[in-house]
Amino acid sequence: MPETFRTWQTADVRSALIEGREIALLDLREEDVHAQSHPLFAANFPLARIELDAWSKLPRRDVPIVLLDDGEGEAETAAARLQALGYTDVGLLAGGLRGWAEGGGELFRDVNAPSKAFGELVEAVRHTPSLSAEEVHALIESGADIRIVDARRYDEYRTMSIPTATSVPGAELALRVPELAPNPDTLVIVNCAGRTRSIIGTQSLRNAGLPNRVAALRNGTIGWTLAGFELDHGQTRRFGEVSESTRRAAAESARALAGRAGVLHAQPDALQVWSAQDDRTTYFFDVRTAEEYEAGHLPGFRHVAGGQLVQETEMVAPVRGARIVLADNDGVRANMTASWLAQMNWEVWVIDGVPESDFVERGPWQPSLPPLPEFPEISHEELAARAGAIDTLVLDFATSAEYLRGHIPGAAFALRSRLPDALAAAPDVRHFVLTSPDGRLARLAAQDLAALRQDARIDVLADGTAAWRAAGRELESGPTRLLSPPLDRYRRPYEGTDNARDAMQGYLDWEFGLVAQLERDGTHGFRVL
Repeated sequence: MPETFRTWQTADVRSALIEGREIALLDLREEDVHAQSHPLFAANFPLARIELDAWSKLPRRDVPIVLLDDGEGEAETAAARLQALGYTDVGLLAGGLRGWAEGGGELFRDVNAPSKAFGELVEAVRHTPSLSAEEVHALIESGADIRIVDARRYDEYRTMSIPTATSVPGAELALRVPELAPNPDTLVIVNCAGRTRSIIGTQSLRNAGLPNRVAALRNGTIGWTLAGFELDHGQTRRFGEVSESTRRAAAESARALAGRAGVLHAQPDALQVWSAQDDRTTYFFDVRTAEEYEAGHLPGFRHVAGGQLVQETEMVAPVRGARIVLADNDGVRANMTASWLAQMNWEVWVIDGVPESDFVERGPWQPSLPPLPEFPEISHEELAARAGAIDTLVLDFATSAEYLRGHIPGAAFALRSRLPDALAAAPDVRHFVLTSPDGRLARLAAQDLAALRQDARIDVLADGTAAWRAAGRELESGPTRLLSPPLDRYRRPYEGTDNARDAMQGYLDWEFGLVAQLERDGTHGFRVL
């Protein structure tokens, strides 16, 4: 082990978490492997993407970073890469995953474990009301006065939904439901795919003071499917605009709730102070819809819809103990989101009084990136002309899901983190063309490939597979050439439409045990209102 890398014991990491000190506990393994077993606050930070993710997710270069794997050697490689990117306090967890367990640390399954465990704790403490799939189905069949709202992302809702449901992602609920269910006698039912977002969504409406009776669909679309009922597919029902009076009332309720949760508030001039602070990690998030964000947002703010930020906090804010700053343009979405983050033991601020004229940046968020390796480029026209050449192999470093949806004909899927194994399984060629969706990851993989195959010609597809698509060129789909196992994506038992019943039931059983795991772990600091 290199002497420059500090060694952290399990007890040291636990102390930092309990005391609320800044620490980034990062699991370098691919997502599917991470999902099998990891510490509660170990953020999945795949080795393959370190250069693309580090500067935006770890904005403070001297933040204490603790890296872990399960003996694969990825932690040491990651430590060297992080040091090269300018990080000065990079350490390794003694013994990795096994060391954590042997040191008395609790191990969790699945992804987004902190948020899911918190959701279960909320239900246990607040006794969040819920209805079974059979009860909700009977209400639909009888024509009862109900309104079902789906708190997931819109794309998830489009894939599968409860009949009659309307898409209202989590942070939008307190703003939109008052006009979707204006009659206080209307029963509002909140669903997600499993449990967490329906529990948090239901409790959000109750906390915000909605006069209607509100209940979660118990176990979401999983419960619906296990009960033998059919789901809808491809639905497009979405929330609409609300009146100014509804917006003002929702903002007042959300602000009061945030105050009870301990959320802090600041004026826009604080942003400059926080941005210049070099001894504190601060994340800046805009929690409105993607459409609102792209139409105009504050400089330096990343878009993460509020409901997903509560659901997937560690995916965008892996530094536990950091400061989170939220913005919107009405005081509803930011305060509702902040009320949950504060209960999850984050220091969270909402920016008040931002004039519309300050939302000056347009378009999607652009991450901060280091300079990427330079390699010879090949155009999509040149690559198309080489179609079928036996001495050329296209390696695609897209995510496995992206590869399956569509890739350049003949391209083989490879993981950067498994590149030596992929090469061993590949045809013996002397010319490689590397691609990824935008070409960035391909450049990093090209650098690794050059070290492994010094005899090969290596080109990078200019502008990645996006250029091939934009030109209208043919794509093929499916698992046609997998040189690496698709470990980069953990298949959630609640996504898609072809999940095995035992997998869905096993997922629910796991969630039911999370409160007991939280108690054994003891590092969370969660506080439910």
